[in-house]
Amino acid sequence: MTTALLRTAQELHARTREGRRAVVMTMGALHEGHAGLIRAARRIAGPDGEVVVTVFVNPLQFGAGEDLDRYPRTLEADLKVAEQAGADAVFAPSVDEVYPGGDPQVRITAGPMGERLEGASRPGHFDGMLTVVAKLLHLTRPDVALYGQKDAQQLALIRRMVRDLNFGIEIVAVPTAREADGLALSSRNRFLSPDERRTALALSRALFAGRDRHAAQEALRARAREVPATQARAEALSAIGESRAAADAHAVATASPGGPAAVRAAARQVLDDAAHYDPPLELDYLALVDPSDFTEIGDDHTGEAVLAVAARVGATRLIDNIPLTFGSLGAAS
Repeated sequence: MTTALLRTAQELHARTREGRRAVVMTMGALHEGHAGLIRAARRIAGPDGEVVVTVFVNPLQFGAGEDLDRYPRTLEADLKVAEQAGADAVFAPSVDEVYPGGDPQVRITAGPMGERLEGASRPGHFDGMLTVVAKLLHLTRPDVALYGQKDAQQLALIRRMVRDLNFGIEIVAVPTAREADGLALSSRNRFLSPDERRTALALSRALFAGRDRHAAQEALRARAREVPATQARAEALSAIGESRAAADAHAVATASPGGPAAVRAAARQVLDDAAHYDPPLELDYLALVDPSDFTEIGDDHTGEAVLAVAARVGATRLIDNIPLTFGSLGAAS
């Protein structure tokens, strides 16, 4: 197939449309993570639908001192990636096309959720992100839009905006794509030197350490639920020469899992160690949050959670996260 390059909304709206339109929004510099999103969009749209990839570096979501000018712009290569992954069209508008009157006077605000974690580190970022997402959703008119879970807070805010403002568009999350060594795929990875990349691996290792601690705790919870901690049970086991088994069963049944605090501690240890690497990892935040509002969860939390980290290695800032499920709903995702 040949992927069309479109520069204006008029060109996009003039296309004959059959079936569902699935949109993947990007800022370009496409990599395998984006390709995975496009392939997922292709499956959702089906053979009769249409997949549109947007490529737009949004100036509104870059703060002072951030890398707007440094952000890679590789449209020719992006077209090839999009085409190979199954896109029907790449919509790459100019700034004037998206913001014809200059910086918009009316913008969407992310509210309290947009002031936490990434929002605290990058004031105004999420307001700019939501404003351009709203604009691009209106310009592309999709039935479904797909976003990666690597930007978990962004995904949560887009879902909230679409729900709160009645956009009538389905939002689909696609799992984070990782390189073989565990590093989450990002257009910013290209800025890392070999030594910086080795340090950057601490982000995913920290998340995996937290996930592994969580999985062990949930296994302990499951075993405790299966083994009644009763005196009668202990006596019965002792009577047939299984006193040690009874003691173990009782210990498991009465053990208090470490919960969220233990998960945070396991991840934090990896990050603390990385602070002494050469070059060092400079931690911005490590958080274990409720995905509905990105507030820190308590030790009694049950249900879904997100373990998220952001750090700087050299001049490059990286983020990563993994989803977890606590308590009665099961083990790690």
